[in-house]
Amino acid sequence: MQERDFVTYEYKTVSVKAQDQSRAADLYEAFGWEITASEPAVAGGVTLSLKRDRKLPHRAELNRLERQAEGVAANIDRLQRSKTLGADVFAYIFGVVAALILGGGMCLVMLVEGSLPALIGGIALGVVGIALCCVNYPIRQKIAANKTKQVLPLIDESEEKLANLLEQGDGLLRADVI
Repeated sequence: MQERDFVTYEYKTVSVKAQDQSRAADLYEAFGWEITASEPAVAGGVTLSLKRDRKLPHRAELNRLERQAEGVAANIDRLQRSKTLGADVFAYIFGVVAALILGGGMCLVMLVEGSLPALIGGIALGVVGIALCCVNYPIRQKIAANKTKQVLPLIDESEEKLANLLEQGDGLLRADVI
């Protein structure tokens, strides 16, 4: 009769954005996880099914490093979103105000009949509203570019920290293999 080694596994499922799938795969593989399945999820996400040996040496340390790496990866995602979030909020608010000014000019022209000052004032308000709508996008781009300049060093620093954590995890996995 042939003797077989019995291996018990622990399992985990993780949902990530489709564009972050390869980074998540690198992250979890560095801590001993093996991807068993990858299934599409709602809203452009992917659900990864993972497993790893329960008797993995240095498991507690790997878990600690894994939690740190997940936190750093989440921080990188927050920093990436922050590059354009403030600019987008400004653009929406500024665009609404510009549209209201344009609409106010239209209302002034249409509702006050037979009045030359109302006609001139309405046209002037309309032109101002159109001008504000036209400058909205360049202003948004400028704000986003300035925020990106501020955030890029923080993203690079976080990426370096994540790489160091992944190297530490991989080093712990390889420590007992060699």
